[in-house]
Amino acid sequence: MSTQAVHCAAHITGIAPQFLVVDLDRAIAYYCDQLGFELDFKYQSFYAGVARDGFAIHLKHAPKLAMEREHRKQHEHLDAYISVSGIRDLFSELEKRGAQVIKPLEQRPWACLDFYVEDPDGYILCFSEPNA
Repeated sequence: MSTQAVHCAAHITGIAPQFLVVDLDRAIAYYCDQLGFELDFKYQSFYAGVARDGFAIHLKHAPKLAMEREHRKQHEHLDAYISVSGIRDLFSELEKRGAQVIKPLEQRPWACLDFYVEDPDGYILCFSEPNA
């Protein structure tokens, strides 16, 4: 079978980053209450998935290095880049929900309007919309 034939037959249908969290219930609550996700599933007391508009983030209760999280925050290393439409409405919604915005809604030099939020475990999510 040629590489081209395999490529045409297989398609990625989804992708979900897995974030290690200190407190699974707190993480689920933040993603649902502040970011507008819905609980997709919870497996025992250590693993869960949240989703919004058909896109998922998986949360796993596990230790992580606080120093690494701080380093990533200081250097704006993103944990998730989320393309959206209606960025102004989303920004307003998440502000009203009490999301921790760490970089406000701004026009960026790379032709996008975006903002950053941080979750309780230090993960940085960039919500971004390309300029029309």
